[in-house]
Amino acid sequence: ARSTLHFGSEDQIRKKNQKTMFSSALARATLARSSVARLGASRTLAVAAEHRPPVDLHGIHARYANATYVAASKSGTLDKVETELAAIKATATSSPAFASFLENPLISRDNKEAQVQDMLGGGKVTPVTLNLMTTLAGNARLADVPKIVDTYVQLMKAKRGEVEAVIISADKLTKAQTDAVAAAMKGQAGAGKKVVLSTKVDPTIIGGLQIQIGDQFLDLSVSSKIDALSRTVV
Repeated sequence: ARSTLHFGSEDQIRKKNQKTMFSSALARATLARSSVARLGASRTLAVAAEHRPPVDLHGIHARYANATYVAASKSGTLDKVETELAAIKATATSSPAFASFLENPLISRDNKEAQVQDMLGGGKVTPVTLNLMTTLAGNARLADVPKIVDTYVQLMKAKRGEVEAVIISADKLTKAQTDAVAAAMKGQAGAGKKVVLSTKVDPTIIGGLQIQIGDQFLDLSVSSKIDALSRTVV
């Protein structure tokens, strides 16, 4: 007997074709949704990168500073928040009563949070600054405000491309001397960096200079040369 191929009835073929078309359409729709999801994820990552802190800092103070930086970046208030936090730190330094409030562990978290809300709420500061301070109050971390502020300022300096440099001399430098050292430092800071210079006087170095720029330290003092010479003699 000859074998024959059975294709089925026209109705069965039509239903099979419809099922195939539906499956193909479903596959295309699924692929499209997947592509849209990937595009959305890419955009989310791009936005996150835009607001990411400019340097990687770690530790409990950095955790709060980083979160504050991201929130301020998203709201376009980075500079404003920096000014507000600097003012809060200055008040903690100049006002013993405010410093005592921040550091007093006997005041309950709820009480501190309410007092912070009363002092800074009502539009006195940006929502970002208010949120940071109330969060610190609720987490019993108000005593860490100065260090958190310093860390936030460090992030802002990195954003602006600023590099801190300190010149230590035995005697106060003249303006011409300071300008000459500052000009020499610019080459060490790197392209696009702005050197923020400060000076200190330390008579114990006898003469010469000690220079701190970023994480680099250069000791050109007379005292260091005397120490090196004494070690050689011994």
